[in-house]
Amino acid sequence: MNVHKSLISGGLILEPKVFEDDRGFFLESYSERTFSDIGITQRFVQDNHSCSKRGVLRGLHYQVEKAQGKLVRVVSGEVLDVFVDLRRSSPTFGRWHSVKLSDLNRLMAWVPVGCAHGFYVLSDLAHVLYKSTEFYYPELERTILWNDHDLGINWQTDRPLLSAKDQRGTPFRDAETFD
Repeated sequence: MNVHKSLISGGLILEPKVFEDDRGFFLESYSERTFSDIGITQRFVQDNHSCSKRGVLRGLHYQVEKAQGKLVRVVSGEVLDVFVDLRRSSPTFGRWHSVKLSDLNRLMAWVPVGCAHGFYVLSDLAHVLYKSTEFYYPELERTILWNDHDLGINWQTDRPLLSAKDQRGTPFRDAETFD
């Protein structure tokens, strides 16, 4: 597996080895041994699958108290995947990183505990799979406003399709953060 550091401390972009021939391809999307070798030793407790149409923006989501690390990949379609560092003790606090994840490039993003996460769908439809290091607790979930001026994230759109919850996101300066 090729490992590329992101602009966020502890964040990684992972490029699995792909074995391809005229029948198709095979890749190992997760191996505890391989991930441990690259420094991801957290235990995954939940797998999630979302399907979204072009123009949908989901995020920026995170949980307080029971923060989640996420291993994100796209099995069909393409998204602009974004994560924001919410750890005050981190040298990259308040910074964001984006990467295009798709079924063609087969990249994966490791979003460390203490980061908010979201994505914007670039293809007609996208199936996003992600493993999480903590269970989902709706009462602990928080949302940062996707178009927060202080963050200045380039989502490649100014009119995404948003849920009501994501429309009511909190500005970054008022968001709950981590030590």
